[in-house]
Amino acid sequence: MNLTQHTRVAKRITRRFFSRTGNTNRRAILLVALVLCAGCKQNAFTTEAELWAFVRNADNGYHYEKKVGNVSYSLTYRPTDVLVKQELGDLYTKKDVDSLRKKYQQYLYFNLSMSSHGQELLHSKVGDKSTFGAMVHQLAFGMTDKVHLISEKRDTIPMVDYVYPRMYGMANSTNLLLVYPKDQKLFNGKSLYVTVEDLGFATGEVRFKIPVKNLKEAPRLNFQNTL
Repeated sequence: MNLTQHTRVAKRITRRFFSRTGNTNRRAILLVALVLCAGCKQNAFTTEAELWAFVRNADNGYHYEKKVGNVSYSLTYRPTDVLVKQELGDLYTKKDVDSLRKKYQQYLYFNLSMSSHGQELLHSKVGDKSTFGAMVHQLAFGMTDKVHLISEKRDTIPMVDYVYPRMYGMANSTNLLLVYPKDQKLFNGKSLYVTVEDLGFATGEVRFKIPVKNLKEAPRLNFQNTL
């Protein structure tokens, strides 16, 4: 049952009891109905677009934004099923889905986006060949030393890999896909942290706090067999 269905059920219950009871019991009944709705957190979606809309809504705890000076940062959790969907193709079975979930769910994925004055970070360094070259090298090969995943007890989890697609000034931000192992140390506390060191823009360290509960209840896709 999805969130909309739960809401409809709660409304039906409320209307039914309101028609049969007096004012004395109405407050208690309304409270029960509201509790029912509050506990109905949707985390399974029919389409990838619906899933992304949920993830990118900052109120749901999977998307974070910060701005320091002229530099803007956003960090977005990338659900496992998004990668599964990309690899499945049009025809697949439950076995295919389960196999790919097993492959990808060993890791945590985050999209990190950074921009300076609304443009790629490199854009601000174009006039200085030396600085520009150093930043290209940093973004392409050195971000494992600049971005960190840290547990509540300050354990630093080494990055497995990251992807940095060069956009050559055609995008409004510098974007990276970060990949970390699902180390149990991360899940022993209530929160974990992603930190980004200063990349030469006088921002200092930028930190994102992520509730562990959200990752344990990560949104999923409802895959329907096509074979």
